Amino acid sequence: MKNSTKRIILTATAILISTAALLPTTASAQVGVNVIIGNAPPPVRYEVVPQPRRGYEWAPGYWNWSGQRHVWSRGHWERSRPGYQYMRPEWRQDGERWRLERGGWQRGNHGNGYGRGRGDQDHDGIPNRYDRDRDGDGVRNRNDRNPGNSHRN
Repeated sequence: MKNSTKRIILTATAILISTAALLPTTASAQVGVNVIIGNAPPPVRYEVVPQPRRGYEWAPGYWNWSGQRHVWSRGHWERSRPGYQYMRPEWRQDGERWRLERGGWQRGNHGNGYGRGRGDQDHDGIPNRYDRDRDGDGVRNRNDRNPGNSHRN
């Protein structure tokens, strides 16, 4: 009787473990690394942007941080991903420190010009929700009757 009980328990345990291994996982971990340093990156280098390639998006070069100094990472082609927008890496000043925003692929429209009034309409690198003069006419958005009109003098 003891052997049959052990056999039933072992069989049930094996079935449970194999079933659990086949279940899809719902949680996934994403690791992000922030780079915050005290010295500003050098000026951005001029790169010749190649002619557009079907199915690819150009990722412009940027100054990366090697742990000791800035190192130029050349631009390259990224295979397009439907429903995603490529956000270029860029340095942002945060008080007296500089923070590298890694960029990469982000779901949805982030100011590529296809969704008028969303993202970064004036392509100055500042999202519309934080931009104080979205159309670049010199009048702050809160005082501007038409803050999206970039065709003014």
